[in-house]
Amino acid sequence: MKVAESRVTAQGQISVPAEVRRLLGLAPGTIIEWDAEGDTIVVRRARRYTSADVHQMLFPDAPSDTPARARSLSELKDGIRKHMLERHARR
Repeated sequence: MKVAESRVTAQGQISVPAEVRRLLGLAPGTIIEWDAEGDTIVVRRARRYTSADVHQMLFPDAPSDTPARARSLSELKDGIRKHMLERHARR
């Protein structure tokens, strides 16, 4: 079902139509995801993460099948620092 359409500018930008913003509950600053599903691109509001998701992002070497152990503030800051450096590394 087609909800709306947008035109791509010369700079590669698009406007999100008001109908789509209302349907997805998008407000200024909301992050949207672009996913490839076969030959289709799906645009959706970025999901919120659970504390388990955040723990796995910050401490990927920790076993996911055991409960998360308490971390010190310095361990949390170090995990955040490493995650951000990896996520925003220039490639």
